[in-house]
Amino acid sequence: MSEEKIKGKITIIKNGPYEVSGGVSIYEKVIVPKGRGYELRDGRELPQEENYALCRCGKSKNAPFCDGSHRTKGFSGEETASRQKYHDRAERIEGASVDLLDDGRCAFGRFCHRQNGNAWELAEASAEGDNRQEAIRAATECPAGRLTAVDKDGTEHEDDYAPSIEIVQDPERRVSAGIFVKGRIPIVSADGVEYEVRNRVALCRCGESEDKPFCDASHVTTRYQDRNS
Repeated sequence: MSEEKIKGKITIIKNGPYEVSGGVSIYEKVIVPKGRGYELRDGRELPQEENYALCRCGKSKNAPFCDGSHRTKGFSGEETASRQKYHDRAERIEGASVDLLDDGRCAFGRFCHRQNGNAWELAEASAEGDNRQEAIRAATECPAGRLTAVDKDGTEHEDDYAPSIEIVQDPERRVSAGIFVKGRIPIVSADGVEYEVRNRVALCRCGESEDKPFCDASHVTTRYQDRNS
């Protein structure tokens, strides 16, 4: 999907919500075990609007939407994430027939786990059987964009996502997970600087990430549950 076709944008409000503009489709998704891996299934329907504000503090009683709780709860939403480009941050991990780029940002989606192992194990053994394709799938399904599968000639594997926002529930862990942002939607920081546009990122909505605005799986350790899960 070319960036020229993308009208949507996410703007981060200082100590406030994510303001979404441009009619970006929003869905609720549920992480469900599938064999030794996981998949996303449809959750409840969410209202579709041209513009809407998503809770970032984790206190809204109208989650995933903002109800102004950030003002009464004294939310500090300082953005602390590195603004280095992905390829400058990521380590290249050599595999047998396919490599992995890994920048360490983990939203605990667990889609890097497949039937025959995790992305790193599969890449290491990618010369055997269907491990190469499984390693690629494990990387491309990482919602945080942490992993990218790369051929030995430098070709990177990436799915073609339509711009969308997914509000995620994780009943296996009894928590509400982050916000999966797909399809190269621009994200503008509270100070007006645009983050690197990426095909897959996960944003924090529990308010506790130490890598704001991105999810660092704090929703698991803090046992975050939105009011409507």
